[in-house]
Amino acid sequence: MEKKYNAFSEELKRVFGCRVHRISVDAGFSCPNRDGTAGSGGCIYCGGKGSGAHGIQTGVSLAEQIEAGKEVMTRKYKAKKFLAYFQAYSNTYAPAEKLQRLYDEALTVAEVVGLIVGTRPDCLPPETIVLLGEYARKTYFWLELGLQSPLDRTLKYLGRGHDFASFAKAVLACKREGIRISAHVILGLPGESRDEMLSTATVLNELGIDGVKIHLLHVMKETPLAELYARGEVPLLERDEYVGLVCDFLERLRPEISIQRLTGDGGRDHLIAPLWSLQKFEVLNAIDYELERRGSRQGSALCVN
Repeated sequence: MEKKYNAFSEELKRVFGCRVHRISVDAGFSCPNRDGTAGSGGCIYCGGKGSGAHGIQTGVSLAEQIEAGKEVMTRKYKAKKFLAYFQAYSNTYAPAEKLQRLYDEALTVAEVVGLIVGTRPDCLPPETIVLLGEYARKTYFWLELGLQSPLDRTLKYLGRGHDFASFAKAVLACKREGIRISAHVILGLPGESRDEMLSTATVLNELGIDGVKIHLLHVMKETPLAELYARGEVPLLERDEYVGLVCDFLERLRPEISIQRLTGDGGRDHLIAPLWSLQKFEVLNAIDYELERRGSRQGSALCVN
């Protein structure tokens, strides 16, 4: 079935002419929302290894992590080239000199053709943005920025340690250096109406965001969110609700925005709920079928008759 959205995987095939996969690495960074700079407990959904970082090999060098990842991706997906994905914690939270050393180390590994760096908007001082701009000009490069929601009341509830203005300022500064930005958003956050969730797409359009990762709200073990969920304070979306919401969201996004994630499972060993998210490919197929049923696609709600 033809994708009704601008899938990141298709961009990679166009650029490199072969199967390209991300390899997540842990470069030993911390987070200002854990070390007391912005907060000490982290975001309420973030586990002990950093949000989304389950399964990353730790305690070995970057090169060893990448080589191990290459073996898996080659065997499972027949990948030919790879992107080093600095995922765990805040991967610009260090002096620019250290960042350059780590990024360069990753790029020296054979068949690594680019970098993806995940971070927070409050970890981007001017000298770091200049450095990232250099990588954006000399290799295939994406910067991932956690937003989750543009609503300050939600960011406070999540314990993000920054406001929406900080995110917008960081995006504009990075765009001036020619850095492509992929924003992380979470659908189904407590206290947000459907209209508020969908309005996030409009915010991304207006900021000129280049890519987006759409997540559902996961409840992971050993997180503050797990405690709230256990007390019945966190309602979660059912699968069909989530599928419909994602389709509505895609219809409101500019068609050129790269769609880099539509769901996730959080890791079988760490996930408490929703358990339906473990059937990742079933969720993705359901999104495809719903867009087909509607006769719509990414950006279709923006078309003017």
